[in-house]
Amino acid sequence: MEAALLGLCNWSTLGVCAALKLPQISAVLAARSARGLSLPSLLLELAGFLVFLRYQCYYGYPPLTYLEYPILIAQDVILLLCIFHFNGNVKQATPYIAVLVSSWFVLALQKWIIDLAMNLCTFISAASKFAQLQCLWKTRDSGTVSALTWSLSSYTCAILTRFVIMLALNIWVTVTVFRYRKTAIKAE
Repeated sequence: MEAALLGLCNWSTLGVCAALKLPQISAVLAARSARGLSLPSLLLELAGFLVFLRYQCYYGYPPLTYLEYPILIAQDVILLLCIFHFNGNVKQATPYIAVLVSSWFVLALQKWIIDLAMNLCTFISAASKFAQLQCLWKTRDSGTVSALTWSLSSYTCAILTRFVIMLALNIWVTVTVFRYRKTAIKAE
């Protein structure tokens, strides 16, 4: 039963990720504006996705464990180009894309580089969210930011929250086992 639920969660996450940025891209195209979107947030998100994908490829994980990341990266690159297009200069995206492409190769130069980058991924991802929040707080204008995209993103994280909760409960049980094991030894 749990394996079937896990499989359903994996496929639903993949399905949501396949369309995750489409509402945002659609909103930007419809408004012909990227108002409210944070460029630093998008760049940090792209970096985090790239590191995670490269790590999975580097260590030979099965493609089903990371299949959503190439899709997310492609959608973010399209969104990046839209931001630069509607801000007046697509050519300004070139250095950012060059850094992202070269990062793919640099990450795999040494094992310690990819490992360190992967360990920083959670911080990079969190920084991305804070950058978007900072942009919204500063401008007090959500502009073309898609609530649907952020809701879908929340859904994909909610599935992972289950594992964090299970981790915490498993640790709690383990600590409790050790606690009572020591008590049982003292009683003898």
